[in-house]
Amino acid sequence: MVEQSPKVLVVGASGTVGRHVTSGLLRSGAEVLALTREPERATQLPSGATLVRGDLTDPESLAAAAREVDAVFLAWPLHSAEGAAEAVAALTGNARRVVYLSSAAVRDVPGGEPESPGRPDAEVEALIVRSGVRYTFLRPHGFMANALRWAAEIRATGLVRGYGGAAGLTLVDERDIAAVAVRALTEDGHHGARYALTGPASPTQAEQVRIIGAAVGRPVRWEEISRAAARRQLVDSGWPLGIVDGALDFVAARVDAPEPVTGTVLDVTGTPARSLHDWAVEHADRFR
Repeated sequence: MVEQSPKVLVVGASGTVGRHVTSGLLRSGAEVLALTREPERATQLPSGATLVRGDLTDPESLAAAAREVDAVFLAWPLHSAEGAAEAVAALTGNARRVVYLSSAAVRDVPGGEPESPGRPDAEVEALIVRSGVRYTFLRPHGFMANALRWAAEIRATGLVRGYGGAAGLTLVDERDIAAVAVRALTEDGHHGARYALTGPASPTQAEQVRIIGAAVGRPVRWEEISRAAARRQLVDSGWPLGIVDGALDFVAARVDAPEPVTGTVLDVTGTPARSLHDWAVEHADRFR
């Protein structure tokens, strides 16, 4: 059953997924409050959303923003769960449901709390469950937008240097994540769901760069580097030390065991998940 014009607070409204959630909610007829630290600079948000000032590190601002909303879309971009208890309490004080953008890295433990070593996702999930609010957790695999990290290399050389080129990884279009979120925010029937979200295939990383090359109209190839070199890259780019080795272990494991594909996007939205080729065609100018 679809609610009548719910009022939804979008936390992370200018983010990779949040901006599509905001657009989708507006198309659905929902009233949207877009949380931003600097409303005067939020020029990329779609018209129709009401900009409200707030910050995840300021619980009072969150409570004020969520005072009269029906639902909250929550993204937690911080590298730790410090302050999450206060933030979740502020956001769930009045809202009847929360849709949280979590991660496929979270694993459910029978009889215990979900686990996500080195990441805050599982802790935020647990806090939401304990709050007593109706909840839905979105656990996407890698975003297709993450491929933009290769854009500069592809533009300059047509070559991507990385670790684990033979690892089969499923990517999901951020718009598909948002479409599932909009359903969960505006319909009944999603309480307690933990949706694992993927695209329609698990191409290897080497195949991914070839797919992008085909979309761009030029050859693009993968060049393998050592694990040690990849580790230095991640550390130098600002990745938290606590998750670097786990991330590299994960990639190595996907060489013999590619990530599984789910049909959740189709099941929830009625529309098949977009392919990486479709995404790359639409973003080809970023790689040229």
